[in-house]
Amino acid sequence: MTGGATSEDRFADLPAGPRIAYRTHGPADGEPLVLVAGLGLDLTSWPDRFVDGLTGHGFHVVRFDNRDAGRSSRIAAPPPGRARQLLARPRPDAYDLSDMAADTTGLLDVLGIDRAHLVGMSMGGMIAQTLAALHPERVSTLTSIFSTTGARRVGGPAWSTVARLIKPAPRTVEESVARHLDLVAHIGGLGFPPDEALERAWATTVWERTAGGRSGAPVARQIDAIRASGDRTAQLGRITAPTLVVHGDRDLLVHPSGGRATAAAIPGARHVEIAGMGHHLAPGVLDRLTDLVTELARAHGARVAPAPSAGEPV
Repeated sequence: MTGGATSEDRFADLPAGPRIAYRTHGPADGEPLVLVAGLGLDLTSWPDRFVDGLTGHGFHVVRFDNRDAGRSSRIAAPPPGRARQLLARPRPDAYDLSDMAADTTGLLDVLGIDRAHLVGMSMGGMIAQTLAALHPERVSTLTSIFSTTGARRVGGPAWSTVARLIKPAPRTVEESVARHLDLVAHIGGLGFPPDEALERAWATTVWERTAGGRSGAPVARQIDAIRASGDRTAQLGRITAPTLVVHGDRDLLVHPSGGRATAAAIPGARHVEIAGMGHHLAPGVLDRLTDLVTELARAHGARVAPAPSAGEPV
């Protein structure tokens, strides 16, 4: 594996795909671990506390912007029209989750990483699942966080959440921040409330980093990718990587049934449902998630360091 850690954006021009923005963290010779972000989210959606916790265990962490998100390439294709979106009918020329999984393996190739631990949230969980099914030789372990299988009868969003997601794109940073705070308050778990100051700062930074937030045509194309991939239950049955499925018991974006169905579909998967957790990586749940990911890697032979003692620098 090549390359060291950086908190600045770097870019990988994939031979058969888009330009991908990424950052790396932690020791260059550590166990490679890739974080795959969710719908419309950029790489900064992975909280620094979570990234720091993983690097404190010695992981070499890679986080990146999916195509049509953050500072990665926008795809030169029309988004689905409103009627297609309401009827959940993807365009015939839509890219799908296998294309997004190929972006991930392409980035691994550029970075000289043969195998990595994969951690994906929401749509990122779907991408990670797809990669693990199609390219098992590239995946050391798989952690799927509040994600689902694509089956229509599980993992669906509440209508109250859909109503928020289909609003027109915000036109100002103030509108974007207010929209984000409302969504997080709605889908966050009752047991792990969001930190409003952190969320406000993050939403402002995202607007600045991505030149206008995370809505509109790019998000519509990502939704189309999920729909174009259909029910992936049979595909998940081909996953051989040791797998952890994490979900909250109150998720208004991906119903907890999605996590249960994911765990049932993947042979040998461990399912952890966290009471009070919603569809948000709130501060109160991050240490638990770090421990779960690390325990999975350690149980399957990873060279993972113990957690630093209190007061010990990470």
